[in-house]
Amino acid sequence: MPAFLYQRQQQQQNTLLGASPLSPRAVSFTSRFHQRTTSLFSRSTLLILLSLIFVLGVLIPWIFPTKVFLPFFSSSFLSRWRDYTLSQAADFVGGKNGTIIVCAVSQPYLPFLQNWLISISRQKHQDEVLVIAEDYATLYKINQKWPGHAVLIPPVPDDQVAHKFGSLGFFNFTSRRPKHLLNILELGYNVMYNDVDMVWLADPFPYLQGHHDVYFTDDMTAVKPLNHPHSLPQPSKKGRTYICSCMIFLRPTNGAKALLRKWIEELQLQPWSKKSRSNDQPAFNWALNKTSGQVDMYLLPQAAFPSGGLYFKNETWVKETEGKHVIVHNNYITGFEKKIKRFRDFGLWLVEDYAHEGPLGKL
Repeated sequence: MPAFLYQRQQQQQNTLLGASPLSPRAVSFTSRFHQRTTSLFSRSTLLILLSLIFVLGVLIPWIFPTKVFLPFFSSSFLSRWRDYTLSQAADFVGGKNGTIIVCAVSQPYLPFLQNWLISISRQKHQDEVLVIAEDYATLYKINQKWPGHAVLIPPVPDDQVAHKFGSLGFFNFTSRRPKHLLNILELGYNVMYNDVDMVWLADPFPYLQGHHDVYFTDDMTAVKPLNHPHSLPQPSKKGRTYICSCMIFLRPTNGAKALLRKWIEELQLQPWSKKSRSNDQPAFNWALNKTSGQVDMYLLPQAAFPSGGLYFKNETWVKETEGKHVIVHNNYITGFEKKIKRFRDFGLWLVEDYAHEGPLGKL
């Protein structure tokens, strides 16, 4: 290359740098650039970046479940479970012995679902569980961890927040329950419904004696004799009973279906209002009272299926009935943190130490 061309190229490069190659300004620029690059990719910086990526990977699915979480799954995965029907799910879960254990869960309740499932796994009944997901994030999360055990029944509630007891959101959430149960009965399966703030301490199925249409528990805290009657209790001063709608077993009989249809009807007649702040349980009790002459009903033993107001608040009764408790319901208290604390205080919060025993593992 001619010398003058080489010198011209060098001059152009120097012009871009704004200084000659040997000038202090150029050396300073190069040194600063090298320092910044080294600093950017230092060990501590890389650790911070990796930590940030990990945190975002964990939090984003929960903060933005429908807009950000879904793209993490393939379209074929989403399509498979979005189109998964109740009939398919029921056949998958209940095809072996004709019984399905059902709960209904939205995303905020996943820790309680996990806790409940661990207790059921200890009784070897987890394969019979079908989770009715009340949002798509829950549907995909459960079927990712435990394929086939979650189904979504449209329409889906618009919001995905934890509803306070007595709120309109809570009413809308719980009022879907009888329709879900009726749909399963129409498919020909026995169905046991549980709320997920329950813990199984023993196998409940031996207590489902006889061939009654419906089995339920009393939500009252008053102590009953161990040999109390198993018929529907007498109505209270309000004109209805106080049976819990959170633990029910139904057979696919005409009587059980008639009860559920009446429950749905009562919910339509008694919609939520700011004055009543109701939920699905009063309507369930009205339905029980109005169909008692045509439905074969069975009240489960109180010692085996106590309410939270009895089990967690009557220490004397708990000691007297020790060894008889089957399913414990963490009701008569509101708020996630309060329920979790109560479970912890009684050694019933299992997710921290025994997650490996449940079908979902660690969430």
